Amino acid sequence: MTELARLKFYATQPHACSYLPDEQATTLFLDPSQPMDATVYADLSEMGFRRSGDHLYRPHCQNCNACVPARIPAARFSPNRQQKRIIKRNADLVVTPARPSFNEEYFDLYRRYIEQRHSDGDMYPPSRDQFSTFLVRDLPFSRFYEFRLEGRLVAVAVTDLLPNGLSAVYTFYEPSEERRSLGRFAILWQVGETLRLELDAVYLGYWIKNCKKMNYKTQYRPIELLINQRWVTLN
Repeated sequence: MTELARLKFYATQPHACSYLPDEQATTLFLDPSQPMDATVYADLSEMGFRRSGDHLYRPHCQNCNACVPARIPAARFSPNRQQKRIIKRNADLVVTPARPSFNEEYFDLYRRYIEQRHSDGDMYPPSRDQFSTFLVRDLPFSRFYEFRLEGRLVAVAVTDLLPNGLSAVYTFYEPSEERRSLGRFAILWQVGETLRLELDAVYLGYWIKNCKKMNYKTQYRPIELLINQRWVTLN
């Protein structure tokens, strides 16, 4: 029996979908008593699982398969003209890793980001408890990558460093720096970091065809989508 075969999972009751109106969602969770092991996490990421706080999960909806796991194969990725401009535009940023923690500098940036960019979402209004529960977890593989402009914090990419790649958990950034496209740059930087670390892919979470907020994920080509339990390349 493999280690994955010994794992226990639990499904939630159907609840309102966060992405598609009039849809009911069910979520499959790894047993929370299972230690958050990077190797198990990496294996589950190959099966479409994601992390939120202390939980590994994936959609498990009976009547809908709209949430499609997506990843960027780092070695085959080729930035397009617009993405090259974004990289050049942000060449003056300094990126450093930090252990996940709570401080007012992080939270103030997160608060402005949620209030100005996601006031219609589940995380509005932002709170310190919500920030800590969602992002500040004491896990050996988790990193806060700080993006700074002359010392000023302009973005944080919350990223999990796994044996098979980087899992992009969440990114929040300075909403007033719109011309920099900081969210897109954070993904491009993570692709470069994946190559530097000689890992395979950047795991982007779920792509939903009919959700405008998810459309940006297919702008990175080639991208791989998990369809019928196989990673399929979209060129």
